[in-house]
Amino acid sequence: MTSDNPPLPADRDLLRHHGDRDAGPGLLDFAVNVRGGRPPRWLRDRLAGALDRLGTYPSPADDLRARAAAAARHGRHPDEVLVLNGSAEGFALLPALTPRLAAVVHPSFTEPEVALRTGGVPVHRVLLDAEDGYALHPDRVPEAADLVVVGNPTNPTSTLHPAELIRALRRPGRVVLVDEAFMDAVPGEPESLAGESGVLVFRSLTKTWALPGLRAGYALGDPDVLARLARNRPQWPVGTLSLEAVVACCEAPALAEAELAAIDARDHREVLVAELGHLVQGDPRAPFLLLRVPGGERLRHALRARGIAVRRGDTFPGLGPDHLRVAVRSPGECAPLLAALAELVPDELEVHP
Repeated sequence: MTSDNPPLPADRDLLRHHGDRDAGPGLLDFAVNVRGGRPPRWLRDRLAGALDRLGTYPSPADDLRARAAAAARHGRHPDEVLVLNGSAEGFALLPALTPRLAAVVHPSFTEPEVALRTGGVPVHRVLLDAEDGYALHPDRVPEAADLVVVGNPTNPTSTLHPAELIRALRRPGRVVLVDEAFMDAVPGEPESLAGESGVLVFRSLTKTWALPGLRAGYALGDPDVLARLARNRPQWPVGTLSLEAVVACCEAPALAEAELAAIDARDHREVLVAELGHLVQGDPRAPFLLLRVPGGERLRHALRARGIAVRRGDTFPGLGPDHLRVAVRSPGECAPLLAALAELVPDELEVHP
């Protein structure tokens, strides 16, 4: 199932709607997929220790140190790493690749499409189906597409695509971009392509390390592709604290902590899936669930009136107002959400708050 390039800016505001807009002060936040609400103490201390370096410009040596740390984490060479102000910056740079036709696999994070269409790049939407769990079908991607964007695991469907299906997207002259913003939240990262050449991979530190206010991530890819991606960046594109965060979060103790957090998230997800039953779409593998609930828009507003924020789903291409995205939290944190659902949609699920 496919959809050709719809007009922009007709749906720009919807495409730029993200979970932070659904969250708000005083609300129980199931709309934003950030672990823990704030960085762990050791990471805050590490960043605080870098404050004295803010009086000097980030140097090539600082950049190399961060690239070397990310490269070592994924078994790559530092020349195959580009440090970013979060994956969102990487998406904003995509028009610099000058693709003739971009294919964006949906439902998925919408910033790549916004950036490409804003940059004048034609976009072909490849829409996946709920009936088969939003499975990836490489044959649906137009052969003419010289840039393909796919999330793995995908936001908001929580689908983890087999790496072999993503490899099947590769063609001579085509860039395949895999958004792995949530891959470190999957125990063992089984389908990651971050260590392979021939694809472009974006990684984010935002989710696992609760750093949305800092903006930190990196791209992994062939050096010539990274050079094209970065050609229009300003001088000193990444600040000292973001560079330090990349180093800190790629070191062995952080990787061990992230793996334990991923295991906890998996266990919590399984509990929540069991409670929500048939409302859960597909086979979720990330720390969030896509739900489909009759009257979903009314339910979202009713939950908000009870102090609970969930993410609306109709801003994702291919989804509608009955779709909601819910972040996975611990069973104790999920209890108020489940109690509210038991009251508001008792016929849709049997919940024991």
